[in-house]
Amino acid sequence: MGQRVWCSPWTGWTVKMLRPWNDGSLRLVTKVGAELLITDDADAFKKVADNQGLMHQVCKSHVQRNTDALIANLKPLAAADSDGSLAAIGVSPEQAVADLERLGELIRSRQPEQEDELGMMYGRYMAAAPPRENEQASIAYRVRSLMLDRWNLWRRLTRYRTWKGPEGERIDGTNNHAERAIGWWVKERYRTMRGYKKAANAVNVSRLLAWCGNHLNSGGVDLEALVA
Repeated sequence: MGQRVWCSPWTGWTVKMLRPWNDGSLRLVTKVGAELLITDDADAFKKVADNQGLMHQVCKSHVQRNTDALIANLKPLAAADSDGSLAAIGVSPEQAVADLERLGELIRSRQPEQEDELGMMYGRYMAAAPPRENEQASIAYRVRSLMLDRWNLWRRLTRYRTWKGPEGERIDGTNNHAERAIGWWVKERYRTMRGYKKAANAVNVSRLLAWCGNHLNSGGVDLEALVA
């Protein structure tokens, strides 16, 4: 119990493209009795978690970086309200800037009970009209979309605050374990394959690294077997 299992689909895949991976991971989930899926904040993974009936934690670091970037982009636009969309729904530029700054604070504190506050903030922008075909989204609608997305994400973002494994295991709210595994099992193995003129040599070196990696937690491998 409490064992971590990582799966690494390619970055940027959609729900449809993830379906074969989803089917394979479902068999793995069933076999090991997994109950919690930890991923980055890609929307496709939310569907995978829901389809498999798993609790879901999205990486707090990914969400924070993405939110900070969106807030930095939206704050000067909200302060100017150049398209008048905030005024049209009765929200002052000062209020919008304050809400964006508060969102930045909430993304850092990540307390489960703050979900209601996020819902109230979203409510101020609910009346913002979506863009028509071939139109750019208004400033108010962009703020609305950000607030709604983070409100809907909140339980997945704060799952680590309350989740506890059957033997008292806890998680830190990031997918760092998976990122490190990807770094070793994918990126580092790929680098060693560059420049090989024979496909067999590239495959052999990749397998050698995998074999070495499987012994990282047991004192390493006995390399004498390679030169015997």
